[in-house]
Amino acid sequence: MDVQAFDFELPESLIAQTPLLDRTASRLLTLNKETGAIGHQTFEQLIDYLEAGDLLVMNDTRVIPARLFGVKKDTGAKVELLLLKQLGEDRWEALVKPGKRMQLGAVAVFGINQDGAQNDEPLLTAEVVEVGDMGARVLQFSYKGIFNEILDRLGEMPLPPYIKEQLPERERYQTVYAKHEGSAAAPTAGLHFTEAYLDKLKAKGIRLAFVTLHVGLGTFRPVSVDTIEEHQMHAEYYVLSEETAAAINETKAKGNRVVAVGTTSARTLETAAGLSREQDGNKAGEQLVIQPSQGWTSIFIYPGYTFGVVDALLTNFHLPKSTLLMLISALAGRTNVMQAYEEAVREQYRFFSFGDAMLIY
Repeated sequence: MDVQAFDFELPESLIAQTPLLDRTASRLLTLNKETGAIGHQTFEQLIDYLEAGDLLVMNDTRVIPARLFGVKKDTGAKVELLLLKQLGEDRWEALVKPGKRMQLGAVAVFGINQDGAQNDEPLLTAEVVEVGDMGARVLQFSYKGIFNEILDRLGEMPLPPYIKEQLPERERYQTVYAKHEGSAAAPTAGLHFTEAYLDKLKAKGIRLAFVTLHVGLGTFRPVSVDTIEEHQMHAEYYVLSEETAAAINETKAKGNRVVAVGTTSARTLETAAGLSREQDGNKAGEQLVIQPSQGWTSIFIYPGYTFGVVDALLTNFHLPKSTLLMLISALAGRTNVMQAYEEAVREQYRFFSFGDAMLIY
């Protein structure tokens, strides 16, 4: 399938640069995946589309302040790192700018000028131990103390490149239920929820469950091939617990819906579905029983895919020709999705990370 089939014209003015003061104040475009019917609501009306017994599955990953600014140890030239994936033993996969300055063996230092005074020892040192494509590097870090505390002191929140404004408050790029640190970007569909609104949903009998998927490299890389089938997805670490697996199976057994909050939750759920199919060998027409699992997933969902768990999806509006746009097209149909996006542009919805929401049901 041609990647160009997922392109659309988006005025730059519709790219949301700052979050709304009230998380629940965004608009909500609804799309019926069977009929293609489109509705225009506010996010607070999401509750009207959910029924008692439905299960919302949310990604509880927490974004780390993964953007670091430093200098090359030998020349003093400025370098920028974006930490993407923890590899263990103080090694990280990262994006490096400019990549030409950080080749194999190059060393960068961070935190050498604190409070206007020059320190003899940098707070953090990174050496390039592997070189990949498009600025990707594997870095070996050295430091004294606790890495996360140093990162919290030196790092900045890694906002997507299409956001030019500064974020005055770090927590506004975290979901209210963020728990497990490890992401290079927020699972942005969850940014619309407040604790109060979650309590309102639970009071109606809507259940909540959590998965963890640490958002990584693919968030910052475009699809650069001509056909979808050629694209290689990045791998991201996920966890689906026994508690969440049990909640999914109970929901399905009762005939209620599993509603994924965000494409990261959807990818985690469908990864577990694929593993469970392999383990159980369930036959057509049989209810798939989801097993708890964890590990690395590079699942790529695009039109033609049959969903095993996800019945409905709450998401934001995605970039043209992105794998996320392809995923929602697999759920609702490419024609329905592209028509909905055309209407969203016409109605001036706010796009991307700090933008409005969309419910596919």
